[in-house]
Amino acid sequence: MSVYNTLSDASKKKFAILIDPDKPSDEQIIEIVEKSKVVGVDFFFVGGSLLTTDSLDHCIKLIKKHCDIPVLIFPGNSLQISKWCDGFLLLSLISGRNSEMLIGRHVIAAPYLKLYGNEIIPTGYMLIDGGCPTSVSYMSNTTPIPHDKDDIAMCTALAGEMLGLKIIYMDAGSGAINPISKEMISKVKKTVSVPLIVGGGIRTPEKAAECAKAGADIVVIGNALEKNTDNLKEFAEAIHSAIDN
Repeated sequence: MSVYNTLSDASKKKFAILIDPDKPSDEQIIEIVEKSKVVGVDFFFVGGSLLTTDSLDHCIKLIKKHCDIPVLIFPGNSLQISKWCDGFLLLSLISGRNSEMLIGRHVIAAPYLKLYGNEIIPTGYMLIDGGCPTSVSYMSNTTPIPHDKDDIAMCTALAGEMLGLKIIYMDAGSGAINPISKEMISKVKKTVSVPLIVGGGIRTPEKAAECAKAGADIVVIGNALEKNTDNLKEFAEAIHSAIDN
């Protein structure tokens, strides 16, 4: 089964862990992977807004050495490409008006992606204001959609689907103070028919369950697990047991 088919399987809510290759040690990555196998994590997303070390390939190969969980690159820029991943979220930043993030960087990356043969998943990426400036908003030179502008989010997601994008990814950004509201998630989910990924600022299993119940098909947890994996099981149970409201 392709990675996209797994992503779009609506039989259950899915749990993805976001790993920034710069941050965890090899020992921490292995710990996360071993615990993830036990609790049934569905995906690893690997990437960051700004990588300062040449660790992307190493991180992906280390994860795949210890498990069969699909690894997708969640790229912060056109340099974050690896032939070792199972899939590549080709992000088009549809919430902004920076042409480099809509198509410019993709032109640079496309020949390498074709050469490597990665499974490409065209993804409409939407930044939502999480209550503070984030690395991704700064690096992308774009303004997030205001947290209370559900109509803008709905129309943006719908336009992305009409353009042929296969997934919508709503992100409050790493380090966000507030996660995306359940009202916005619900309205966007009811507007589009493609899978909906939600991440950013989700610090507790309860909040993760709220996002899943509101309509997120895949819930992404990053910072909350970087230094403490004690509640990884609780996150998994909260997400996997959620049913749309």
